[in-house]
Amino acid sequence: MPAAADVAGTAVTGITHDSRAVRPGDVYAALPGARFHGADFANQAADLGAAAVLTDPAGRERAAATGLPVLVVDEPRARMGALAVSIYGDPGSDLLQIGITGTSGKTTTAYLIDGGLRAAAERAAQEEQREAALRGDGGGRRAGLTGLIGTVESRIGDERLKSERTTPEATDLQALFAVMRERDVRAVTMEVSSHALVLGRVDGCVFDVAIFNNLSPEHMEFHSGMEDYFQAKAQLFTKARSKAGVVNLDDEYGKRLAAGESEVPVTTFSAEGHPDADWRAADVEVGALGSTFTALGPDGVSVRAASPLPGPFNVANALAAITALVVAGVDPQTAADGVAAVPGVPGRLERIDAGQDYLAVVDYAHKTDAVESVLRALRKVTGGRIHAVLGCGGDRDPHKRKPMGAAVARLADTAVLTSDNPRGEDPLAILATMLAGAAEVPVHERGTVLVEEERATAIAAAVARAEPGDTVIVAGKGHEQGQDIAGVVRSFDDRQVLREAIEASLNSQQPNHQG
Repeated sequence: MPAAADVAGTAVTGITHDSRAVRPGDVYAALPGARFHGADFANQAADLGAAAVLTDPAGRERAAATGLPVLVVDEPRARMGALAVSIYGDPGSDLLQIGITGTSGKTTTAYLIDGGLRAAAERAAQEEQREAALRGDGGGRRAGLTGLIGTVESRIGDERLKSERTTPEATDLQALFAVMRERDVRAVTMEVSSHALVLGRVDGCVFDVAIFNNLSPEHMEFHSGMEDYFQAKAQLFTKARSKAGVVNLDDEYGKRLAAGESEVPVTTFSAEGHPDADWRAADVEVGALGSTFTALGPDGVSVRAASPLPGPFNVANALAAITALVVAGVDPQTAADGVAAVPGVPGRLERIDAGQDYLAVVDYAHKTDAVESVLRALRKVTGGRIHAVLGCGGDRDPHKRKPMGAAVARLADTAVLTSDNPRGEDPLAILATMLAGAAEVPVHERGTVLVEEERATAIAAAVARAEPGDTVIVAGKGHEQGQDIAGVVRSFDDRQVLREAIEASLNSQQPNHQG
């Protein structure tokens, strides 16, 4: 990786905001925090070989005490992105960058786009190999690798890396781009959260294509209201952040971007078939395993497409992916075929099959709109009853708890209210608020409501009520593999716990043969 500068005779080769992750030659970005200042850990960074410290006036003296060169600026976080781009030699400029923002569907859309990019890379490699064979030179190349950055994981080709947050800090992001460039990644698909846009995590990125899926109340503990939330998302559609936009015309906030609040040209899509959309879904057929539809584009373009995940909202995600891929230069049918071939998305309506005669799924739905969309989608493919397990996270927007309790009580036949990640809050207090929301649903519109604080017990309770043709859904945590209770994260994977509950139920139904 190229060095951007020489500080006191030491080549600067990297930058990090984590004192524990410093490597020789790194700039250590000592940022102010909620409880501690990064400058408190400057000595640790120096001991690990930091070349210099970037900090604010409050951290100046502590940083200077290390004896390292110190760069003091008023807002060091706002400088990290540009500095990281410079240090790593602007690696993102060598990648096709596609970014997705919106309240729901970012992860699924990212996986679907990655599938389309992989299909396009494979097709390009095959065509080059055929041309090389015709020339008789035995040339050709392997398919270019793709990258993925998001909530579930980051990927470099087929190598999987753990994700700490939806969008990495600017220092980590540019370092990841640099590794991708070294490994011949050609294109990267990335989830872009509102936090990332406000906190400068994508500073230095210019996306070739930016996608807006939808907007509904979320992160209200971070944003002052929906308009503030929208303006954060809209930053992605400025000339400083992207070159082209893809916008959902079925969403009211998407319509605002399409009507002129985007600084970059936008291509619109509509899963509901809006006549003014550039790309529309038609002939939609929703099934238990996924959906098929026709994607109608400009100039009479028509391709048969499929979403590998069920539900109308996943038709929207698939259409968003196809539209973005076409804007990025991928052939429409290749894009549609690549999207349809994606085997699934971890924790997004992920099926759990242990031999039971009912449908069991795990989903990440953790906001009211998402819970409603998932339950309505499952209702269309469920002949029997729906048994839903749901909780609300602690230390997050408390205003969504009553609406979520009401939604699951209204739309499920059995609603088992339980703990999600209580974090620093009292789990029973969270459940009491959810239960109050459920109680507001009129009796004739409300399913059976159970309360079970222990999540594994709640999952077992839902499984115990399942009969042939029913659906069990465990919602809220999706792909997560831990549960945060009072600051202690214990191992907990909804998919594993649900599978074990089903297996235990099946075993209990087996006749006990004794000689």
